[in-house]
Amino acid sequence: MIRKLNNEKIVIATHNKGKLEEFAELFKPHGVTTFSAGGLGLTEPEETEDNFRGNARIKALFAMTHSGLISISDDSGLCVDALSGDPGVYTADWAGPTRDWNMAMRLVEEKLQASGATTTAMRKGQFKCTLCVMWPDGHERYYEGVAHGQLVWPPRGALGHGYDPVFVPDGQDQTFAEMTHAKKNSLSHRGLALEKLLRDLF
Repeated sequence: MIRKLNNEKIVIATHNKGKLEEFAELFKPHGVTTFSAGGLGLTEPEETEDNFRGNARIKALFAMTHSGLISISDDSGLCVDALSGDPGVYTADWAGPTRDWNMAMRLVEEKLQASGATTTAMRKGQFKCTLCVMWPDGHERYYEGVAHGQLVWPPRGALGHGYDPVFVPDGQDQTFAEMTHAKKNSLSHRGLALEKLLRDLF
């Protein structure tokens, strides 16, 4: 069965305004109306898996079940080589219950310094993203994207969200937080995963 998302109403399983804006910007040319789980008054389900795909499915299933709409969830995170892949699936948890991203970025930097990761070559990491699209009939699809780069300090830029101010993707001299939305979307883990989704579902 061929499935397309053109002109559909879709709930984005997030309470993150920045993420919703990224999705909405990419889907708007296709006539898609987007809602956020937060905007619909949905709570956030407990993410109990130890991998991005599993947690993406939990969020998509919850949003679809409680809204009755096609849902798209994004589970993503920063994986730092010198920290054995941390924070990984716990990326948001490092920002605490109030999602203090300045605290989270400081924590990453403190751990990098403690591990002796002071050179560019020792500060490599990846942003990873898994998207899950789930339809009310239970059909689901997954799309993945990875952005390779290195961690910088101090944070730079006021755009983006999360750890964007300390991540410079390979081949660039700007952090994600210094880039326009269009440039970031062309390079980011989420943008790469969404590119695969767009090719498949539009």
